Amino acid sequence: MSKIVIAGGGWAGCAAAVRAAKLGMETVLIEKTDLLLGLGNVGGIMRNNGRFTAAEENIAMGAGELFEITDRLSTHKNVDFPGHRHASLYDTRAIEPEVRRLLQSLGVEIRFMCRAVDVIMDEEGKPAPRIQPAEGDAPRRVKALKLMKANGGHYIEDILRGDVFVETTGSTGPMGNCARHGSGCAMCILRCPAFGPRVSLTAKAGACDLTGERAGGVPGAFSGSCKIDKSTLSKKLQKKLEKDGFAAVPLPEHLVNPGKLSQKVCQQYALPEFAENVIVLDTGCAKLMTPFFNLEQLRTVEGFENAMFSDPYAGGKSNSLRYMAVGERDEFMRARGFENLFLGGEKSGFFVGHTEAITTGSLAGYNAAVTAAGGHLLELPDSLATGDLIKYAQDALTEENALQRRFTFAGGEYFRRMEEKGLYSTDPKKIKKRVKEAGLENIYNKALM
Repeated sequence: MSKIVIAGGGWAGCAAAVRAAKLGMETVLIEKTDLLLGLGNVGGIMRNNGRFTAAEENIAMGAGELFEITDRLSTHKNVDFPGHRHASLYDTRAIEPEVRRLLQSLGVEIRFMCRAVDVIMDEEGKPAPRIQPAEGDAPRRVKALKLMKANGGHYIEDILRGDVFVETTGSTGPMGNCARHGSGCAMCILRCPAFGPRVSLTAKAGACDLTGERAGGVPGAFSGSCKIDKSTLSKKLQKKLEKDGFAAVPLPEHLVNPGKLSQKVCQQYALPEFAENVIVLDTGCAKLMTPFFNLEQLRTVEGFENAMFSDPYAGGKSNSLRYMAVGERDEFMRARGFENLFLGGEKSGFFVGHTEAITTGSLAGYNAAVTAAGGHLLELPDSLATGDLIKYAQDALTEENALQRRFTFAGGEYFRRMEEKGLYSTDPKKIKKRVKEAGLENIYNKALM
């Protein structure tokens, strides 16, 4: 039985693990913290705008397991808030144990508090030069990962060999990036001080990663939202959230700051309403739709007089920086210049969101299994929104301001493209028919030859 090794237990890594395990591969998932899902524990927004279409495409192709969980745990459905329609909001307090149980039921070996710190290549384990391969060069192979894993009160080194590897380590961290290009460590859900920084395996293997930019060419972009302990909001605001799923509280004129919108990773929320109001969504906690907000000022807003941040803990000053190390890949989600290394989630492009991570992670995990079995790799066609997004984001890297562009089914330039191309739909039957016409119905569950 071939072994698929997946580094990173966020949405993309979990999606890759589900696909590889269901296709009969020995699947090992390593995660540096003690929780799966990473930013999925503070997100919670699904099915808004074009994400509905993408979710249904994934389900029709056979990758519905994670969407079944988020749908089941959604405490609010068909929520409309500024710029977004028919959103589902899952309970971020309940999601991780459910996903963990799914992976365990499929036989995925999950190694928590286990961090990949280096790559061993087939070429006798020699470190690779940090250059991109020239056209025509033979693809290189990863042989093993060097790990640091928890052992009681300290860490020990280990080697994990595999046949095919998937990197879904995200694009945030280490702490130095937040200090250098942000406002210091904001104590976010990724918890670098406790579990160590994220390490780029593509860079360790010799590839040149891409670094995203925000306005002014400054590296990185701030995570787009914070979590507030819902019980610290006024009773009136709590009832509004529990009834409607969201609330928009007008800001005093002197607190309106449109400039903050350009710093966000989530440009689908860079709308005037998000500068003129405090917008919160009910995801079990109160999801504050802004990268950060001065706590003293926030407490002058009606309903927030006693507000306390729960993620990041320093949400009054800053947030985590993302897109600091994005790998280059092809349409199969295979890392450029490599034969057996695949990428998913933010590691695979300037993608935003859980649905986008599940989409890219599912394809990466499927093609990793296909590679191990010696089959033909799958490319999603641009007749589907899922395939079109992957291709569009790839092509955009050659265009102007490539490092400042972000891609999501939920809004911004890509959702406009979905609408223009007629890819956006909220009709599951129509979406399933489109997948069937592409010859991809239940493709993700078909046995490999």
